[in-house]
Amino acid sequence: MGENTWKGSVAVLAYFLYSEGMKIGVYGMGRFGSFWASLLASHGHEVYGYTRHAVSVPPGVSLVGEDEILGQENLFLCVPISAFKDVVTNISPRLTPATTVFDTCSVKLYPYAVMEELLVSRGIPCIATHPMFGPDSGAHGVKDLPMMLSSVASSADIGPWEKEFSSWGLTVLHMNCDTHDKETAWSQGVTHFVGRTLDELHLGHTDLATTGYRRLMSIVEQTCNDPRQLFYDLQRYNPYASDMRRHLRQALDKVMAELVAQDMAVRMEKT
Repeated sequence: MGENTWKGSVAVLAYFLYSEGMKIGVYGMGRFGSFWASLLASHGHEVYGYTRHAVSVPPGVSLVGEDEILGQENLFLCVPISAFKDVVTNISPRLTPATTVFDTCSVKLYPYAVMEELLVSRGIPCIATHPMFGPDSGAHGVKDLPMMLSSVASSADIGPWEKEFSSWGLTVLHMNCDTHDKETAWSQGVTHFVGRTLDELHLGHTDLATTGYRRLMSIVEQTCNDPRQLFYDLQRYNPYASDMRRHLRQALDKVMAELVAQDMAVRMEKT
């Protein structure tokens, strides 16, 4: 076999190995988990899901038992942040280094620490991820949306997954978990806080709606479509969220005080 023929055969073999698709388990088939499993399946992967509750199974996804899901080559944990440590504690003894574990939490310092303590310490490779989108924002495609990746204590090679997610058109971001939580407290965190706050005003449809009002209502709809537990968890498990809320309250107080001062100035002019 000539050198060029040999190189060509290797290239063809590599192509088919890569394009064959991976075996992936999704642990937790709630709103996001079902969306994520469906997205993985749509890109040619063999996807299995596990859930403790009855759900509508997305096309291309097979439901299996807990032991079978834990034996997959790649395992995405799509569970509430508040349940994350309990789930990892429960499944840890049944995982082996043959499985790479991914979290998908909207905060990163907390799940990173849990995986480092309970999984990486046992030789199980872990990757911290945050798909910065969900069933609403990704309903019409995920091209150009952000995807954060970080290897937990350098336990896993994120290179193949960077290529995978880039092939979807995602913008892959390498970021440490502290920077992630600082930035998302002031982006995702503040968005959910404002959305939930506006929802308490029970705003409704009006024929006089401006473009700005319609955009505000879309924020309310998008944030309130997510489970309320996500809102609680974003505020509780992101160490920078309390500082965001403090500054938000100060900003509101400042604007209210400005209005009071203007009213007083007008009254003084009339006297």
